[in-house]
Amino acid sequence: MSNPMILEGERQTALAEFEAGPIRARAEVSVTPAGVLAIGALLSGVLLSTAAVVWAARRRR
Repeated sequence: MSNPMILEGERQTALAEFEAGPIRARAEVSVTPAGVLAIGALLSGVLLSTAAVVWAARRRR
């Protein structure tokens, strides 16, 4: 059984700032533990599918 309090826990926040000459950028994100798991699953899917595409492209040669 899963404990719903674990997935509804305290939000995690991150802030990134970038400045180069006249260009400035700022990004801030806030996610729950469930959101972190979802982002991890999405990233894993992207990396695995990229590996499959590269494998298929190299196999044709």
